[in-house]
Amino acid sequence: MYLHRSIESVLLKAINQTKVVLVTGARQTGKTTVIRNVFSDFNYITLDDENMLILAKTDPPLFFKDQEYPLIIDEVQYAEELFRTIKLIADRNSEKGQMILTGSQTRKLMEAASSMLVGRMSILEMSSLSLREFFKVKYNKPFISTNEYIKERKDHLVKYDDLWKKIHRGSMPELLDEERDWEWFYRDYIRTYLERDIRKIINLKDELKFRSFLVSLAARSGQIVVYEDIASDVGVDIKTVQNWLSIVEVSGIVRLIHTYKNNIIKRMIKSPKLYFMDTGLMCYLVGWKTYEQARNGAMSGNIFETFVVSEIIKSYYNAGKEIKDTLFYYRDKDKKEIDLLIFDDSIIHPIEIKSSASVNKNMIKNFSVLDNNKEISVGRGAVICLSENIVPITESVDALPIEYI
Repeated sequence: MYLHRSIESVLLKAINQTKVVLVTGARQTGKTTVIRNVFSDFNYITLDDENMLILAKTDPPLFFKDQEYPLIIDEVQYAEELFRTIKLIADRNSEKGQMILTGSQTRKLMEAASSMLVGRMSILEMSSLSLREFFKVKYNKPFISTNEYIKERKDHLVKYDDLWKKIHRGSMPELLDEERDWEWFYRDYIRTYLERDIRKIINLKDELKFRSFLVSLAARSGQIVVYEDIASDVGVDIKTVQNWLSIVEVSGIVRLIHTYKNNIIKRMIKSPKLYFMDTGLMCYLVGWKTYEQARNGAMSGNIFETFVVSEIIKSYYNAGKEIKDTLFYYRDKDKKEIDLLIFDDSIIHPIEIKSSASVNKNMIKNFSVLDNNKEISVGRGAVICLSENIVPITESVDALPIEYI
C-alpha cells in the first residue's frame, strides 16, 4: 500500500513553477516511489538500466532522441553528462514541468545541476519518513515555537505511541513492513552505500576504515564535531575526516548544524554539531540492537536529541524549505549551550531538547545569554520533551510534547 508523503504538495507546486525539478536525498527514502505515484502519466527512465546508462554517458543527444515528455529520469547522479543536453531541451520552449530528475546527492551532481540549470530548475530534498507521515498527520508547516504555530498544530495532534520503538527501528519506508528484519536491512544499506555511492565518489582503499568512520560519527550524533577525536578513532588524518564528512553530509546521511554568529557574539565556537537523519541507522552502527538498549543506554539523550532535530529538519524539507539560514545552535567559550536556535523573520527562537517528561527552569538557564544581544529579537522558546501536555515554564517558554513537532 502506498503511503502518501508530505512533500507531494510541494512537488506539484514545483512542477508548475519551473521547467525541471530535481528531487534528491539519501538512498531508500522513497524518492522513486513518490515520483512514480504522483506523476504516473510521465514517461519513466532509470539509469539503473545499464544500457540506458551507457547511452546517457556516451551520447546524451541520442539518449533523448524520440523520448516522450514530460519525462522522469531516475538515478541521474550516475550521468552528470546529461545536464548540458537537459539545459538545451529546457530552453527550447517556455513550458513548465518538462522533466523530473531524481538522484542520491553527490557533490558532482549538485555542482552540475547548479551550474547548468540555474534559473531552470527547482531542487527539493526528500528525507525518510517523518512521524507526521507515519501517523498520517495532515499538517505540513515547518516547526517553530510561536503561539500561532502551536495553536494550529494543536488541531492536528496525534498521540505518538511506542515512540522509542520507532526511534530505534528508524524511518526508512521499507521498514514499515514489520516482517523486514531490522539488522539485515541496515547491514545491506551500509553495503549498498559503500559499494554504489562511496566508491564512485572517492578512491576508497580501506572499507573497514570508512565503516569505522561511520561508527565514530554515529557515536557522536547530537554532539559538537571534534575532527581530531574522529581522526584518532579511525586512524586517518584530519583532512580525510573532513573530506569524508562532507561526502556523508552531501549524501543525506547526516546533517551539520552550525553556530549562530553576528557582530556582537564574539565568543562562539566554530565547530558544527552533527546529527544523523535516521536514528535506526545510528542505533545499528553503534550496536544498540533493541529499543530498550537505546532508551536506557548511555547514549539515550543523544539519540533522543538526534531524533527530535531530524524530525524538525524533515518538517522544513517536506514544506520545501531550506535549513541553512534557519537552524543553528549556540555554544560559547564559557560552555553555555542551547540545543537549537530557529531563526525566523529576524527573530530567534531558542529550543532545548530533553528525553524526560518533567521540566524545570534550570533546563533553560542558558536562554538568558541571548537577552543582551541588541542585534536580534528573542521570540518564544520551548523545551521539547516527553510531557503529556503543554507546560508553561516562564511567560515566554513552554514545555512542548514531542507531538507538536
